[in-house]
Amino acid sequence: MKIDALLHKVYGTTPGKGLQPKEAIAYAVAGFGQNFICTIIGSYLTIFMTDALLFGSADVTIGGISGAMAVAYLMLGTRIFDACNDPIMGSIVDKTRTKYGKCRPYLKWMAIPIAIMTLLCFNPFVEAGALRTFVYIAVVYVIWSVVYTVVDVPYWALSSSMTNDTIVRGNLLTVTRLVCTLGAGIVTVGVPFITDLVTKKYKDPETSTVLPEFIYDNANALKWTYFICAVVFTVVAIPMFYYGFKNTKERIKSLENPPSLGHNLKLLFKNRELMLIVISGILGGARMVYTYTGGLYFARYVLHNDSWYSLITLLVVPGGLVASLLVPWMTKKFTKKWAYIYVHILGAVVMFAMYFIGYDAPWKLIVCAIGLVLLGIPQGANNILSYAMIGDTVDYLEWKTGERAEGICFAMQTLMNKIGMAVGAFIGVFSYDWAGINPTAANGVYITAQGEQTLWNLLVLSGALSMVGTIIPILFYRLTEKRQQEMVKEIAERKAAQGEQEAE
Repeated sequence: MKIDALLHKVYGTTPGKGLQPKEAIAYAVAGFGQNFICTIIGSYLTIFMTDALLFGSADVTIGGISGAMAVAYLMLGTRIFDACNDPIMGSIVDKTRTKYGKCRPYLKWMAIPIAIMTLLCFNPFVEAGALRTFVYIAVVYVIWSVVYTVVDVPYWALSSSMTNDTIVRGNLLTVTRLVCTLGAGIVTVGVPFITDLVTKKYKDPETSTVLPEFIYDNANALKWTYFICAVVFTVVAIPMFYYGFKNTKERIKSLENPPSLGHNLKLLFKNRELMLIVISGILGGARMVYTYTGGLYFARYVLHNDSWYSLITLLVVPGGLVASLLVPWMTKKFTKKWAYIYVHILGAVVMFAMYFIGYDAPWKLIVCAIGLVLLGIPQGANNILSYAMIGDTVDYLEWKTGERAEGICFAMQTLMNKIGMAVGAFIGVFSYDWAGINPTAANGVYITAQGEQTLWNLLVLSGALSMVGTIIPILFYRLTEKRQQEMVKEIAERKAAQGEQEAE
């Protein structure tokens, strides 16, 4: 009973009325598993291609450009294509009518397909450096992105179908994003430790760089290591999707006659507040670029140890955890809008400071480590605030037009996430190419001193500028917590009046 009371307090729920903690936990569990799959692809598929399949080699070209840039364009193009699919999927969700609801069924239907496509992305039997291998990965990755969209959009839309109480929904998303971050963190931190252990025998004990005579043995070991990691994480994730499906409930009902895609797209542009959030998310696509492939490249080729990437991502965790726990207080103290702005101002200041301080001395690395802890604050807060703000815009849209359209609205969140992943992967591999990294260099010099500086500049400065870009649109956002509660009350009154009229 004490645990039950504590959970009700955490989520702000009422025993026996509306959303219950058991459902909220199930929702978070599904997100935990989903982030296993999302992160193994988002963080390591580009590394798999450049370093395990050797498309980062100076000897490999695709269509007249370097293999690394071909990978960069593939990641950018596929993610933008995938992001454009999100509104279509959002409209499909809004049209879905089953006995399970319109969002939950996708957790059940798509668990196995997304697992299969994830494993095919890390196929260890393909030939390294071959054009047909690049084409194969490109096709499989595009299919994976479509399949992932089919589960990702309805998953996040489900939060708005479970409750329209902005406080409860905010708490639900706070805990869920915290759990999702934990899931992503396990993958991000664990995989580099494993790859470093597996490839250690191929490296020079003093410099930790791969010995020239073991380049291809090292690449083959990486290929199988990434595949086995993908198998483990997908097998663990599948039951979590089913658990989330079985133990959640949709309460907020939609129109009996679902709207068309064209109608839904028009609704998007009527939702001014949502559009501001979307623009902010797109401009902020590069703010956490160091946590994507670029960070691992920096750890591998500048710091000469994959495990440093684990440390980079771990340093972000304390700030993210603190921010996640403080979001309810920050939104109450400052409102969601100003909490969002303040944390990104902090992020911009920290990243500009890191850019000018640099990394080429022990004391500078210590300062940058402190900076990474502080950068966890905007990362952790953004993960919660953006979802909560979009949930409020769903209520705003219903108040304004009479239509909720959770699917199409939350499709914008997944669109922002994917553009962020696209930008992060592109800048990471673009930096790899511009820095002149060559993992098959015969002399064992895989990056020059000038290349190291180029890599640092591109990764940190792009993040700092993106932090600034994130802030600007939200300055014009005007949906407050008080206004959202007033709109929910007006919506309920309209529905009650309509019910009375139909009864007469």
